[in-house]
Amino acid sequence: MSSHREAPGISKDPVADNTDTYAFVTPGHTVTIVTNYVPAQAPAGGPNFYEFGDDVLYEIHVDTDGDGRPDVTWRFQFETTVADEETFLYNTGPITSLDSPSWNRRQRYRVTRVDRRRGVVETPVASGVPCPPCNIGPRSTPNYPALAAAAVKTLPDGTKLFAGQRADPFFVDLGSVFDLGTLRPVEALHLIPTANAAGVDSLKAANVHTIALQVPMAQVTRDGSVPSDPMAAGSVIGVWGAASRRKATILGGPSAGVHAGPWVQVSRLGNPLFNEVIVPMAEKDRWNAVGPDGDGEFAKYVAQPELARLLPVLYPGVFPNLAGLHADRADLLAVLLTGIPAGIVPGFQNYTGPTPADMLRLNLAIPPASSPNRLGLVGGDPAGFPNGRRLADDVVTIELRAVAGLTYPLVSPGYVPDGAASIVEDGTYGHPGRTLLGSFPYVGTPYSGYEVPAA
Repeated sequence: MSSHREAPGISKDPVADNTDTYAFVTPGHTVTIVTNYVPAQAPAGGPNFYEFGDDVLYEIHVDTDGDGRPDVTWRFQFETTVADEETFLYNTGPITSLDSPSWNRRQRYRVTRVDRRRGVVETPVASGVPCPPCNIGPRSTPNYPALAAAAVKTLPDGTKLFAGQRADPFFVDLGSVFDLGTLRPVEALHLIPTANAAGVDSLKAANVHTIALQVPMAQVTRDGSVPSDPMAAGSVIGVWGAASRRKATILGGPSAGVHAGPWVQVSRLGNPLFNEVIVPMAEKDRWNAVGPDGDGEFAKYVAQPELARLLPVLYPGVFPNLAGLHADRADLLAVLLTGIPAGIVPGFQNYTGPTPADMLRLNLAIPPASSPNRLGLVGGDPAGFPNGRRLADDVVTIELRAVAGLTYPLVSPGYVPDGAASIVEDGTYGHPGRTLLGSFPYVGTPYSGYEVPAA
């Protein structure tokens, strides 16, 4: 008899797995929210190229009153059609437009907005919106940027929609981080003994499927106003992405593929790396199934993060002050679960109240930075993470330094961070080959399988 048992809490659902959520203020008193799914796509993914799931409900949630429950939700549902069922090909010729007859397998989607701020009002936003094809190569998709631009839908109220393949904007050295934290940036060698090599961007040539939404600010504030005072409670919103599947699926027989029952949440994410690094392995599935208002039961993992205990062990003698820090991490609880109250950082707050909830907290009254700093608030730029999250924010470095104790003096002025806490980093920021767009949907053009850059 086999002694193998199914490992708890590590199931992956690539089509429904919310890998990243971004939220940032954009010009014209708008806010842009980006959620990514179907991660780590190899660009040469044919003949069955990547796509959204027709059987998945994708949602963008906004909390306007700090209770960890959605007050405004945008629901995205997709439908796939196949023009010619007698061919294995994704396309039978060049795809030169979104209605090109040679494009065999395509997706469209509909969007519904659910507003719970004053009762429950469900409003159809758009239907039949086309996704662009995947970026296949110069013969199949000869002008891919034009195809993607044509897939941006602008509504009369100023709302913009996009859903389709993009270059994964997340940069991280997965190979070093999960090799017992063997961080390899050469700049850190004088304090942190590590590999003498530059960081390797593991997702440098990977694609992802993006849902992007840009809306007027009044659609996401508790009273429908446009905030102007950063210190006002109504200026802060909470944002997260989620995905759900039907409770029942028939796998065999004449009814195979039928999905029935209520929607059941299988994935969600607000703050970057919360599910990957904060939540223990055996708890991940349960965490994914509940809403942010249930995160009180996971707060202990933020108050006493495992990584903070591991760093002094992995790097003996490098983090002595961190090793002696046994108190609950009030700084991390604020950054990740409640927002930062007024009075801790001069002129800044993104506090949503005492309810612990994994949400990106965005102060809408803080305008975009003219010269963004990759370290966001830690680098003196209040328009960046953990105030929302921009696509270029170096969140791995920010969170590594916070866990290493750099932010603890904010709540305990007598604490002196170890010298290494201010230099530890992931080492992948600014690698060549990554390009973001200057306008919506902001996430860069996906790599094609024919032209994928060398690692």
